Amino acid sequence: MRLVTVGCSGSFAGPDSPASSYLVQVPAAEAAAAGAEARDWNVVLDLGNGALGALQRFVDPLDVDAVALSHLHPDHFVDVCGLYVYLRYHPERGSVRTGVPSRLRVLGPTGTAARLEAAYGAEPGDGMGEELDVRTWEPGAPVRVGPLTLEPFRVFHPVEAYGVRVTGPSSLRPGEQAVLAYTGDTDACDGVVDLARDADLLLSEAAFHEGRDDGVERGIHLTGRRAGEVATAAGARRLVLTHLPAWNDPQRSLAEAREVYDGPLDVASTGAVFDV
Repeated sequence: MRLVTVGCSGSFAGPDSPASSYLVQVPAAEAAAAGAEARDWNVVLDLGNGALGALQRFVDPLDVDAVALSHLHPDHFVDVCGLYVYLRYHPERGSVRTGVPSRLRVLGPTGTAARLEAAYGAEPGDGMGEELDVRTWEPGAPVRVGPLTLEPFRVFHPVEAYGVRVTGPSSLRPGEQAVLAYTGDTDACDGVVDLARDADLLLSEAAFHEGRDDGVERGIHLTGRRAGEVATAAGARRLVLTHLPAWNDPQRSLAEAREVYDGPLDVASTGAVFDV
């Protein structure tokens, strides 16, 4: 299992990165060893504005097995509209490629299908169901996608939002399972600690800065420090900070996290690859 950073800019696309999107991949050999179909597997975590273009550098969208949406703010879901166009009108649509189902599974919060149709501007009666198999997250109900298991955890954000815990074959420990925990957007809460418990890699948003954003109401975003506190409380083995808006200083976010977390620590950047 490896994590590819497709987009990591917080709240909107920045000059150096699209908004949130992350690709989780398992190569064919590792998938077969885990008892899944012997082919490459690709799961996308969020697909925010600008991310579909960058995604094509790493995988043909026709080969995506599932899209897992943390919540329905545009910087996390809106490029699914473009993906729908890709799936509907691509010249090779409907061809047998790699065993990928003809309808793309999209997992998300309550109302995901309606929100996608509204964002796309679908006419009444002209939904997106022929291309997209939209399903609603159910806390406590893991979803299997080939060699990967995706489990949603409710987190603390102004809208219905989930972190996603991904379990799959480890790239670093052959024959063993590894855990990637992605926070989506959240402030500190019990749910995000449960999500990150003993994770091999915690991919955590850190949109706010200590001091600068103290006057903003709680329940929106983590700071670097609060992300570090979550990683420490959960026993996460590695922390990668993401979802930093263009106006943030990544070094300040790192310094905040380092004050409270002593494990390996990075800031995500577009194109960065992390073995898990």
